[in-house]
Amino acid sequence: MKNLNRYPQNLAAAKSGMSARTAGKYMNLGKLPSEIKPERKHRTRQNPFMAHMPEIESIYKEAPELEAKTILGFLMERYPGIYGEQHLRTLQRRIRCLSVEYGKGKNIIFPQHIKPGRQSQSDWTHMSDLEIEVAGTRFEHLLFHFMLPYSLWESIMVCQSESFDTLTQGYEKAVWQLGGVMAEHRTDNLSAATQQLGQGRQFTERWQEFLKHYHVQPSRNNPGQSHENGSVEKSHDLFKGAVQQYLLLRGSRSFDSLSTYQCFLEEIVRKRNEKRQTRFLEESSFLKPLPDNKYHAPLVLPVRVRPSSTIHILGIPYSVPSRLINLELKALIYANHIDLYYGQKRIDSFPRQTEGVSINYHHIVDHLVRKPGAFAHYVYGESMFPHPLFRQAYDALKKAAPEKGDKLYLKILQLAKLNGEQAVIAALELLLEENELPVPDRIKELVDASFQKSLEVYIHNPCLTDYDQLHHFQLQGEPQACLA
Repeated sequence: MKNLNRYPQNLAAAKSGMSARTAGKYMNLGKLPSEIKPERKHRTRQNPFMAHMPEIESIYKEAPELEAKTILGFLMERYPGIYGEQHLRTLQRRIRCLSVEYGKGKNIIFPQHIKPGRQSQSDWTHMSDLEIEVAGTRFEHLLFHFMLPYSLWESIMVCQSESFDTLTQGYEKAVWQLGGVMAEHRTDNLSAATQQLGQGRQFTERWQEFLKHYHVQPSRNNPGQSHENGSVEKSHDLFKGAVQQYLLLRGSRSFDSLSTYQCFLEEIVRKRNEKRQTRFLEESSFLKPLPDNKYHAPLVLPVRVRPSSTIHILGIPYSVPSRLINLELKALIYANHIDLYYGQKRIDSFPRQTEGVSINYHHIVDHLVRKPGAFAHYVYGESMFPHPLFRQAYDALKKAAPEKGDKLYLKILQLAKLNGEQAVIAALELLLEENELPVPDRIKELVDASFQKSLEVYIHNPCLTDYDQLHHFQLQGEPQACLA
């Protein structure tokens, strides 16, 4: 019809890909080809369920949740020899037609108009399907994922569990990078922030106290309705998809250390956030100021190193190098570790203990070797056995030489400090299995032999003709060849 406005009927028909006769037929009828196509009422093949369709309809009407596979299994048992697995696809099409008329109503997802500055969201996501390796070992882990729904600005933190500590640490990391907080923070009904109360869930006191520190209102989606936290849920998929692409580009999923892997992820986050600056600048105007200190700010305590080369922090003794004896130090106590400062310089860091003692034999053993008599009744003597094999060696030495047992064992412990604990453990295991007394000289002999073996290097003699060939290329002014 468009071509008829410019060309004769024969030419217009040719340009439309049809004959003049066909074009004339459509013009006489005044209808489009699709409008005169007859409706097909015949079947290309017979419906194998025709005989039992009323029964199938009755079953489906009573229980619309039933799947075609379940109904087919019922029919196969009731009418053996008539139906088989090859009829599943046909029945699925029939059930789909029935669902249009009798099916159960589905949940409706209501698209939302996301306004800037309303809230922030966070959740964890599993990273196992990316098959990351750290130091040659499969690294099973989670990511704490924080984001702003309007600008899509995001922050991540590698963690091992969905706990209150990782929730609060991940949130703090994000908001201090962000430079402020949103008035509301949305999570799902995770156990780290909520608890069962009657028929519903309520926020825990710890989570409310944490957000109160930041003057933020907690919010959560309804139980079982994860789509209500949909922005961060969708962001999980997009971020993991981006990581997958960068891993493919990198050509390897193996990382030398955890810090290398973390830097890899942070670089991806940085590049993604750079593309969101326009909306982020719009949203950043809604940020509320941060408090003066983090919720997880360390407890700062002054400590003095005792003559026993130990310090006591919150009732727990920790050993330190003897060069610090009598010095006044500052301890910064975090949830999982303790940093020691002398003035403004950090001089040590170690895991925080909640019970028992934390005595490192590396700090003590050299002095005990010079004063072996002090070992028998040493208050922290049990800390001088870093592995069960060390205890077995000590018992064997005390039995064989009661007077010299302490001194011999301390020399073994000193060997562990100087040559590595694992090397000494391997030597002890070998000697104890052979019922040989683990004296220090014999252990040192085995450790040295193992160390020497690991250092053996074989260097093949070079082929001097390769150098002659290289010299020839240089004289001829030709590009240097790659020599094997």
